Amino acid sequence: MSGATNAAFPERAPRPAQPLIPVYRPDLSGNERAYVLNCIDSTWISSLGAYIGKFEAAIAAVTGAKHATAVSNGTVALHLPLHCMDIGPGDEVIVPAFTYIASVNTIAQTGATPVFCESLPGDWLMDPADVERRITPRTKAIMPVHLYGGACDMPAILEIARRHGLKVLEDAAEALGTTLNGQHVGTFGDAGTFSFFGNKTVTTGEGGMVVTNDDDFAARLRQTKGQGQSLTRRYWHEILGFNYRMTNICAAIGLAQTERLPAILAAKKRLAAFYRTHLANLPVTFQTAMPGVESADWLVSLLLPSGTDRERVMADMQARGVETRPVFYPAHHMPMYQSAEHFPVAEDIAARGISLPSFPALSDDELGRVCEALTAALMDQGKA
Repeated sequence: MSGATNAAFPERAPRPAQPLIPVYRPDLSGNERAYVLNCIDSTWISSLGAYIGKFEAAIAAVTGAKHATAVSNGTVALHLPLHCMDIGPGDEVIVPAFTYIASVNTIAQTGATPVFCESLPGDWLMDPADVERRITPRTKAIMPVHLYGGACDMPAILEIARRHGLKVLEDAAEALGTTLNGQHVGTFGDAGTFSFFGNKTVTTGEGGMVVTNDDDFAARLRQTKGQGQSLTRRYWHEILGFNYRMTNICAAIGLAQTERLPAILAAKKRLAAFYRTHLANLPVTFQTAMPGVESADWLVSLLLPSGTDRERVMADMQARGVETRPVFYPAHHMPMYQSAEHFPVAEDIAARGISLPSFPALSDDELGRVCEALTAALMDQGKA
C-alpha cells in the first residue's frame, strides 16, 4: 500500500510539501564508496576478492558464530543449509504461518512440505507449544523466524528439537544485532541465516549469510554454494551445488556497513523508544519481546485497534507524507499454500499490523511527523 494515494478518501488532507518519509533508507555514509571503488580499481568485482573473507569474518565476530558463509541473497541463505541438511521429498519442516514467504518457499524448493504453526500474541513469533503438537514421524527440522528484530523462544524450541532429534535452522534475516540472554540469534540452532537486502540493518544491496558452529557443515555449505567444486581442486565438482556466491562488491559494502553496526543499532534503539513514548496514548499494540531479548528494532511495527480500516490509515499517512507498510500476510493464505486451517493469532497480527519508518537517520522532527500522521489517521476513524 506504500504507493497509495488519497483519491479514495477525498476528505483527506492533500500531501504536504515536506519530502515523503520512507519506511526505510540505507545509511551509506561510511567506507562503502571507498571500498567499492577499491574493488573496481583492483578489478576484483566478482565472487573472488579480499572483501568476501573480511565481511564473513566481521559477521562471525558480530554474531559469535565460528563460521560465516556469504551468499547472494537472504533466500538462498535459507535454501543452502536446508539442502545441506539433506532435507527433501517426504520430509516436513515446521515454520510459522506468519512469516515472510521466503521462509516457506525455500522449504518447498527442497521438495519437503512446509508445516505451519501458530504465533504467540506478544512477540508475534513461533509458538513452541504448537510446534510440538505438529511434529510427525516425517518432521525433520524446525525453522524459527526472528521477525522484525525479535527473538523466538529458542531454549524451548531447542529442547523440543533435542527430544525429537530434529534440526533447527534459524531464519534471522531481520534480526542482525538481536540477542537472547546475551547470545546472538542465529547461533542457537544447527545454522542461522541473515539477509542484507537494501532495507536491512546491514545492507549489501542483495546478499545473505549462513552462520554455524559445525566445522563439517560449514565446509559443506562453502562447497555447495560454489557449484559443488572441490575446496582443494579447481574445476573438480564432487557434489551437486549451486551458484549462490556473493560478489566482492557486495561484500565491500557489507563490510563498511558492519563497521558502523553499533552506531546503526543505537540509532534504531533511539527511534524505537521515541515511537513507544510518543504513541503511548494511542490504542495500538507494539510487538513485545520476551524477557532477555535485546531487539535490533529492524522495523518498528504495531497492531492497529480492532475494527480499524488499515488500508485507509496507510493511505491517510501517505497523504500526510509518511510511508508505511503492512506486516506480512499469512503464508497459508497464499494461493500455492492455501489451507482451510485457521491460525487465529497469526491471522489477527497479519490483518492489523503495520510497520513505521525505521531507518537510522530519522530525525526527531521526522519521528514526530510520523506520530502525528498516525494519530490523525486514527482520529479520522474514531480510534484515537
